[in-house]
Amino acid sequence: MTTSQARVIVADSGSKRIPAQEIFSPRSSDSWTHTRAGDPRGYIETPALKELWIHTGSACNLACPFCLEGSSPGDTRIPLVKLDEITPFLHEAVELGVQQFSFTGGEPFVNRDFVKILSAASALRPCFVLSNGTQALLGRAKQIEPLRDSAHPIRFRISLDYPDIAKHDAGRGEGSFVESLQGIRFLRDLGFEVSIARQMLPDEDAQAVEDAFHALFREHGIEERLPFTVFPDFGLPGSEDGSPEVTETCMLKYPTQQSREHFMCTYTRMLVKRDSGVRVFACTLVDDDPGYDLGGTLAESLQPRIMLRHHRCFACYRFGASCSAP
Repeated sequence: MTTSQARVIVADSGSKRIPAQEIFSPRSSDSWTHTRAGDPRGYIETPALKELWIHTGSACNLACPFCLEGSSPGDTRIPLVKLDEITPFLHEAVELGVQQFSFTGGEPFVNRDFVKILSAASALRPCFVLSNGTQALLGRAKQIEPLRDSAHPIRFRISLDYPDIAKHDAGRGEGSFVESLQGIRFLRDLGFEVSIARQMLPDEDAQAVEDAFHALFREHGIEERLPFTVFPDFGLPGSEDGSPEVTETCMLKYPTQQSREHFMCTYTRMLVKRDSGVRVFACTLVDDDPGYDLGGTLAESLQPRIMLRHHRCFACYRFGASCSAP
C-alpha cells in the first residue's frame, strides 16, 4: 500500500537544512487507474444493484463543522432534488432488482419534496433515511405520520455524535441533542425502526460509549437499546487526509466477490443532482469527485470498474462501509 503524500524538500540554506514538508492535495486529478507511486489501483466490480441511495440535496438546517457533505442552511453544492426527477430512476432500479431505497443529505427533511419522494419510494421497496432528527423532521410530523402505512417499511437513522450533550451540541448547535431525542421518540411512537449514527472516538471502548448513550436515553424516556452504526471522520468535501492508497495488492485481502461486499460500491449507487440533471455516482462518499460520475442511467453505471482512488476508499478498506447497516 502506498501513501498519497507528495514531499517537497526545501533546499539547504547555508549549513542549516530546512526539514521536509508533506503536502496533501486532492486525488480527483490523479490517474484513475494508478496510484501516485505508479501501482495499479484496487478496484471493485458491481454484479448487481441491491441498494439505491438518493441524495436529497446538501442543504441542512444545521451547520456541523465536520460534515462530510459540507452541509449548512441554504447550501447549494448539491441542489435539492424533485420527485419528478427521481421517479424514472426508482422504476429503473426496481427493474434491475433493487432491494432498498436509501436517502441522505444534507438533511432530507429540509427538501420540501422529500416526503413525497419517500412516499413514492416506499410504495415500491423498503426505505432507509438518514436524518439529524431535529426540527426539520419534527416540523413535518403531520406529513410523516401517514408513512407508517406505506406498503414497505421505512427505517430511520438519527445522528447523535457523542454520549455527552454539551460536546454534541458544540458541533451541532445548542439544544440539538434533546431535539434529536424528541425526533427518536416521535418516530418510535409511530412504530418506525430507529438506529443511531455516532462518531468513532480514538481508542474507544465501544461498549462503554454505547452504555453511556443508553443511560442518557433512559434519562429522557427512551428505554430500549437502540442499535448503533459507528463512523470514522471522513473529512470535508474536496479534502485529502493523506491516507494510504488502495492498490491491487491490497485487495488480495478480499479475494472473493462475497468478501468485496465489504465495500459499499459493490452493490450500491447514489443519485446526485447536478446542473445537467440527475447523475449516478458510485456511492455515498465520493460525490465530490467527478470521476465517480458513472452516467445518466443505473444500467450504464453498473458497467465500469470502480477504481478505489478517493481517500475515503481507505476507510472502507479498513473498517468496511455499509451506510445502511444495521
